[in-house]
Parts: sequence; C-alpha cells; structure tokens
Amino acid sequence: MPYGLIYYFYPVLAIAIGLILLEAFLSRHRRRHIYSWRESLTSLGIAIGHRLSNSFFAIVPTGMLFLAWQHRLVTLQSDRPWSLPLLFVGIEFFYYWYHRAAHKIRWLWATHAVHHSSRHFNLSAAYRLGWTGWLSGNAIFFIPLCWLGFHPIAVAIGLSLNLVYQFWIHTELIPKLGALEWLLNTPSHHRVHHASNREYIDRNYGGVLIIFDRLFGTFAEEQSNRPLTYGLTHPLRSNNPFKIVFYEWHKLFQDLLTAKTWGDRYRVILGPPT
Repeated sequence: MPYGLIYYFYPVLAIAIGLILLEAFLSRHRRRHIYSWRESLTSLGIAIGHRLSNSFFAIVPTGMLFLAWQHRLVTLQSDRPWSLPLLFVGIEFFYYWYHRAAHKIRWLWATHAVHHSSRHFNLSAAYRLGWTGWLSGNAIFFIPLCWLGFHPIAVAIGLSLNLVYQFWIHTELIPKLGALEWLLNTPSHHRVHHASNREYIDRNYGGVLIIFDRLFGTFAEEQSNRPLTYGLTHPLRSNNPFKIVFYEWHKLFQDLLTAKTWGDRYRVILGPPT
C-alpha cells in the first residue's frame, strides 16, 4: 500500500469490522455457524501485524517497482482514456499468475498459507494476510507492469483496490449472482478457492475477474450438493498469530537444513507445498 494510502487503512478497517459484526448477526439469525470469535480475533491480530510489516519493509517491493520503472521501455500517460482499463486488465493478469504461483511454489506459499489457515469462511478471514510478502518477493510478478510503462504508484494503488474488492467475496451469506458469475470473482467462486476439498484445491485464482481462470483451465464452479471444507489440507489448530504466520517458514527451513543435495534444496524452495 503506498504511503499516501496508509492514512485510510484504519478507517477502512473500522468499516470492515462493522461489516463483520453485521455478517455475524445475520449468520446467527440464519443459524449459520460461520464464526469462531477466537479465530476472528486472531485474524484481526494478523491483520495489524501485516500492516506493521508492510510499513517496515515497504522499501523492498517499492524498490523493485521503481527500479523497473527506471528501466521502462515506454512511458504510458495516465490521462489517456485507455490507460486505466489497460492497467486494470494488466493487474488482473499478473495477479492471476502471482496467485497461482503462490499455491504452487513453496517459497511463496509460506506467506500465502496464512490467508488459507482460517477454518471458517467469513469476512474476518479476508484480512488474514501474511507478514512476509516482501521476503517471498511477491512484487516480482508486477515488475513487468512498471517495465512496460505504468508508474509504480499507479500499480500499487491498483493492487490495493484489488484487495479491497476481495474483502466482500469472503462470505457464505451471498449466493450465486447469475450472469456476473461468468465475468467476476464472486463469493461463490472464492468459496471454491478457499475450500480444501480435493476437487476444489488450486482453483479460482482471480482477483476481481474470473476470466483468466476460465481461459487457463483453473476454474471450478461451486456445487450445491458438495459441502465445502475450509482451511489448510493439514489444519493448523492454533490461534497464536506468530505460530500461524511463521509455521510454513519454520517447516521450509527445517527441510532446507535436512536436505542433502542442491537438487533437494531447490525442490524445497521452488517445489510445491508439502
């Protein structure tokens, strides 16, 4: 998140908490057991740690994007009528590949697994985000946008808005949305993404749009006759934010220490999650 937007974080968080309370009230009224308050408070603690981590280590992704900008091929003017739609589609495209890689490459998964650790699917799970995106190198996936001429601040704002959009799709209370399901990432599609059922794993990577999942063969539709199970395939039964945030990193470095060959080390870092 750019420094100019940091002042909006806490008001946005306050709005998010209000919507979470509303969702909790509606779910209780409908007798839907989608909340564990202990788990939700853990998510809040993780969200605060995520914000602090981003503030301390923002220089890493910011430096990557500005370095690419300094070596850009062209400069795209933001006042052109096609520039914002092109930036939006570009962010969606590279976000799709980042998100897909985050499920397939263990070094990236060590950060992203935090988001999937919640065993209940609700709005509070939306801000359960890892603290080590700067270490995983998530910004690398968006360097091409700056290299192709989009200003790093525009890219950062676009990514922030992408995450804001994704807040509302973390809920079980919103049903399928008809024709919108063909174009947008909806609560139904994102429920599939968070499910740990075998047929749903590694599906629906989109941010705002679902079209790249449809194009690249990673789309799966939510089936009404198949109950969803959320969380990691090997559940982490802890409400300690520090254990949740660093659990996958701890396992990764343990495996690195016991790896006997460089090939084994390569597979530990860049192979699929275990």
